[in-house]
Amino acid sequence: MSFPKAVQDAWHMVALSRDVKHGSVRKVTLCNTPVALFRSEAGLGALVDRCPHRNYPLSEGRVHKGALECPYHGWRFAPDGACTEVPGCLADTTDDQRLRADSLRVFERDGAIFVTLSGSAPEEPDLPPDFGNPDLDHFWWQQGTWRGRAFDAIENVMDPFHTNHLHHGFIRRRDKRVPVNLVVTSHGDGVEMAIEQTQPDMGLMSRFLERDRERSISRYYTPATVQARWEGESKLTLCVTAIFTPATDGTFTPFARFSTPKDLAPGWLKQAAIRLFLAPVVAQDRRALERQHEAMSHFGNPRFTSGPGDILGDRLHRLWKGETLQEGRDASVPAEL
Repeated sequence: MSFPKAVQDAWHMVALSRDVKHGSVRKVTLCNTPVALFRSEAGLGALVDRCPHRNYPLSEGRVHKGALECPYHGWRFAPDGACTEVPGCLADTTDDQRLRADSLRVFERDGAIFVTLSGSAPEEPDLPPDFGNPDLDHFWWQQGTWRGRAFDAIENVMDPFHTNHLHHGFIRRRDKRVPVNLVVTSHGDGVEMAIEQTQPDMGLMSRFLERDRERSISRYYTPATVQARWEGESKLTLCVTAIFTPATDGTFTPFARFSTPKDLAPGWLKQAAIRLFLAPVVAQDRRALERQHEAMSHFGNPRFTSGPGDILGDRLHRLWKGETLQEGRDASVPAEL
């Protein structure tokens, strides 16, 4: 799957703020494009990872004199791409357009760094609800770059039926299911699935971390974000914003932001509990997406057959490609999860 124009032209999260400290350089990959992130006294910069002089990777350089210095000949580039100096030469290079590195727009908020490859992207990324809500406790969880496709990761988290089997015992159980109603709502630029239930799930995480849950909603925000919200009788119990940044055709970088209501439990304790219960779930998803990608690569292309549990139909893929959906709510679908 090559990346649709809607994906290439969007904002994407590429790193955590804490991973790009002052004076440091970090290489990331976005939609098959290597990018050098760096932070200096001049601010945060994102340059295509190629020196215009002799095409050396800028990410292997250092931050020096407020600019990113190429380790090959020492050319220095400001966050806006201007060549600030060619060491050993006395010429003023700042305004020489031929010597500029390719700069990318970068945006930072709530501990996240976003980059866009396109000049047609909005002024800043459109973030989902409660992303930076000060009334909630938040923490980030990132586990490197995974093998697989970003789109398949999005489909995975929007699909409730795999949890009984792949995550048996942790989220739900395959041998002890509970009755639910599934309600799909199409928005013009997104789609959501609500799970309504009167009994708690039988998995360990649900029983210990969110026993009063009556409803959960997973919503896809184009192009690469899914926010899942778990709600009790009167309030939000947990919100997870998962961002699946497409790195290459066969890899993606997931970021997860966990948000919980401020209550008697300190944030560090809730974070430790969530990490403890979710660590095996994350490992299971990572292996499943890797194995899925291996099979698709072996046979040359994906061949999916939709079944009765695939009630979203092709809506995720249509949104991924940049299409809009007709707004409306589907009839409730009874199921057992």
